[in-house]
Amino acid sequence: MHLTREEEGIYNGELGWGKKKAMEILVTIGEIFGAEKLIEIKNAHVSGVSYKTIGDAGLEFIENLSSRVSIETTLNPIGLDRERWREMKIDPLFAEKQFQVLSAYKKLGIKDVCTCTPYYLEDVKIKEGENLAWAESSAIIYANSVLGAKTNRESGISALASAIIGKTPEYGYHLEENRIPEILIDLPEEIEDSDYGVLGYILGEEIKDKVPSFRFLKSPSKEELKYLGAGLASSGSVALFHFHVASNRRFETRKSKIRRRENVPFSHASSGAEELKIEEKIEITKKEIEGVYKEREYLTPDMVVFGCPHCSVGELKKIYRLLKGKRTKKDIWICTSRYVHEKYKEIVEGIEKSGAKVLCDTCPVVSPSLKNHDCVMVNSGKAYNYLPSMNNVHAKIGRTEECIREAIS
Repeated sequence: MHLTREEEGIYNGELGWGKKKAMEILVTIGEIFGAEKLIEIKNAHVSGVSYKTIGDAGLEFIENLSSRVSIETTLNPIGLDRERWREMKIDPLFAEKQFQVLSAYKKLGIKDVCTCTPYYLEDVKIKEGENLAWAESSAIIYANSVLGAKTNRESGISALASAIIGKTPEYGYHLEENRIPEILIDLPEEIEDSDYGVLGYILGEEIKDKVPSFRFLKSPSKEELKYLGAGLASSGSVALFHFHVASNRRFETRKSKIRRRENVPFSHASSGAEELKIEEKIEITKKEIEGVYKEREYLTPDMVVFGCPHCSVGELKKIYRLLKGKRTKKDIWICTSRYVHEKYKEIVEGIEKSGAKVLCDTCPVVSPSLKNHDCVMVNSGKAYNYLPSMNNVHAKIGRTEECIREAIS
């Protein structure tokens, strides 16, 4: 891989051990994936922030880096709400270690707004076509598919290295030829709400890391696209999808090709190619989606969790409408960023009048806080996929309204 004179100097340790180590990581990754050079980035998002997932070895690595980030960088959720961790029944020893992790990242110059949805932060402005280095699978796929930015599936360490150097190897989804759809996913029936997360959960394992193009009967909301991406990225390794509405699109499936109609663009994710090669077509019916809702209907949840990925203000408003004037009979946790929580305090206060808790900084997947529960109901394909393996609890999935009914009944 070609390095500029400045990059060679960093690689040789001229600017210190921390930057040298970061450059070594980037060069190694670039050589593995055949990158020709490093490219500049404006923003990075680092995962591997919860002490539950990184442990003492990860904490020691971060503390030893001793080199500050050079670009705007945000953090993924930690294992607790830093203000309400006692209410979450977090072990004080875990809390102490978690705050050490957070402190180590802050010393590197990283913002301590801990969220898996950095695109909701007011001062994180992502431009279409911009190169990023994001870890956190649901954020990656949202950035590529909805925001129109370009990022590979970074690990926490590679994203941190990019944040320190301000560059990333040019390969994968940074190249237009790798952003072209390979599979057409056809939905002949309308879906809504958590159906999109279930759809992603169903398809991710099947299509693995290919680039799908979805044909919907109606335009999904940005929250629904977030659910879809989180499901795809968790059950598979999808990092980019395209989407369009059938009524605005003409398809020719003969010879496995799709041709664009003039003046009708793809989603932001589109490469803009006039002819897109499609290897295969998959049709998903509403019956298949309903089958996932039913596969664990025999379970009785003792808790309901929203916010995996973190809730937007739109999701908080919907939950507030459904809970208004009601009292919960089971624990409800709603996870969001501290930024959204503080900006929309009246909505948060309205939700909490029901007995539900709106938590910040954390999420159910990376927190040890569910150990006293047996079955958690979620509206997220990502949480449905991860909770059993990462938290040793049963998971049941339902639409948002169904989850609220479960909590108040």
